[in-house]
Amino acid sequence: MTALYLSLGANQGDRKKALETAAEYISERIGRIVQASAVYETEPWGFDSNNLFLNQVLCIDTTLDAVDILDLTQQIEIEMGRATKSSNGVYSDRVIDIDILLYEDLKISDTELTIPHPLIWQRSFVYGPLLEIAPQ
Repeated sequence: MTALYLSLGANQGDRKKALETAAEYISERIGRIVQASAVYETEPWGFDSNNLFLNQVLCIDTTLDAVDILDLTQQIEIEMGRATKSSNGVYSDRVIDIDILLYEDLKISDTELTIPHPLIWQRSFVYGPLLEIAPQ
């Protein structure tokens, strides 16, 4: 099993339910959730919106490879109603956002996937919950 860390964020609709539903899908399709941070309410990052986010970080034991995980997280986002992905630093409100933060000691950097996530330390709504469950 490999330790995978995912961040979840939602700022549209029933935000709490969106995090719960995403966690259920992740548990069913990607692996067993072994730790979950508290849920934090945060301001939008990188864009203006009146809608606050709920954010959480999960640690998952998985046997899947990183590319399969990316495909599955994007599929979950679509199934939950996310119509478009952020691109080129243009962010918007979203029903759910799932980002791969860390995958053991794996390092990947290509156009589709970068691990570790390049913006972890710029986003307090990510690194705070991450440090809560993985202080190392």
